[in-house]
Amino acid sequence: MAKGYWIARIDVNNMDGYKEYVAQNGAVFAKYGAKFLVRGGQFEAREGTARSRNVVLEFQDYETALACYNSPEYTRLVAIRGPHADSDLVIIEGYDGPQP
Repeated sequence: MAKGYWIARIDVNNMDGYKEYVAQNGAVFAKYGAKFLVRGGQFEAREGTARSRNVVLEFQDYETALACYNSPEYTRLVAIRGPHADSDLVIIEGYDGPQP
C-alpha cells in the first residue's frame, strides 16, 4: 500500500508565535503515526519560487494523511499557525509501482 505525504513550504513571519504551533504539533502527528522526513534543513531552490522552510511528513497511507489534516486537533493548530506564517501544503499519495 502506498504511503501518504504532506509536502509543506512555509515562510514564518513571527517566530515567537510559530513556536506555539511547533510545540503542540508533535502530539497530533504522533496520534496519526506521522514521521518527519524533512524538517527544515538546507536546500537550494533550482526552479520556481521557494519559501524559507520545507517540511515533508510521511503517513502510513493517503487516507491517514487526510484524516490528520482534517482532524479537530490539527484544525486548531492551523488557527494557531495562521497569523504567524504563510504556507503551501500538498497532501499526496506516494508511488508504490515499478521503478526504473
